Amino acid sequence: MTATVPPAPRPAADRMPVLYLSHGAPPLADDALWTAQLADWSERLPRPEAVLIVSAHWESAPVTLGATRTVPLVYDFHGFPEHYYRVAYPAPGAPALAAKVRALLAGPGTPVHEAPDRGLDHGAYVPLAEMYPGADVPVLQLSMPSLDPGELLRLGRRLAPLRDEGVLIVGSGFFTHNLRGLMWGAGPDEAPSWSKEFDAWGGEALERADLDALLDFEHRAPAGRIAHPRTDHFAPLFVSLGAGEADLGSQRTVVDGFWGGLAKRSVQFG
Repeated sequence: MTATVPPAPRPAADRMPVLYLSHGAPPLADDALWTAQLADWSERLPRPEAVLIVSAHWESAPVTLGATRTVPLVYDFHGFPEHYYRVAYPAPGAPALAAKVRALLAGPGTPVHEAPDRGLDHGAYVPLAEMYPGADVPVLQLSMPSLDPGELLRLGRRLAPLRDEGVLIVGSGFFTHNLRGLMWGAGPDEAPSWSKEFDAWGGEALERADLDALLDFEHRAPAGRIAHPRTDHFAPLFVSLGAGEADLGSQRTVVDGFWGGLAKRSVQFG
């Protein structure tokens, strides 16, 4: 029997970057500035073979793969006008990517579950609809099995080889996320002090590639527990940090500013 030779890794220049983006609520589609920023970002990225996305809105242990075929979206929000519940984003499923993810993650004592009927939630389809509006890139969503930063960092490291196969790995959260402090109608430079302070600290920690500080953000960041009363929206950053660890020194903020007083900082590794 002839042994299968694995494909050679892509040169670093051809390796897909890794993203962490702040995804916003469904009304993001009505924000001309933010939608333009996301569209411009995608135009400057290499065209992905597929997108693997981890959203703040799906926690499930053990790690679980979403539908590998096109199924209805998950409208996981309440109280918005009816037209937000009629949005469609029929991106192709990614069964081949799902098989690769299982091969990378599954092992003794570490099962990978499947949720074949779970569609993309708004942490996935809201930003992707602006970045790839044709819904013509296969998308696979992966659950967060934990909110533990170290565990998510290790998960991202195991996913990193997918970058050499044309997969765009995306962590989708919100750089600050305290809905009690949401300022509807605030301008892109308006934010409460806790949001600005946390955003500045996080941006500087990323520039320094200070993983230790980021992993301990709840204790080291100013207003860490105010900016994130629950850490689900910062957690996807750690998957991105793990997958993009080889490029921490060249990370850059692509989108900054605030929306409703919340920091929409979004970064690219590689």
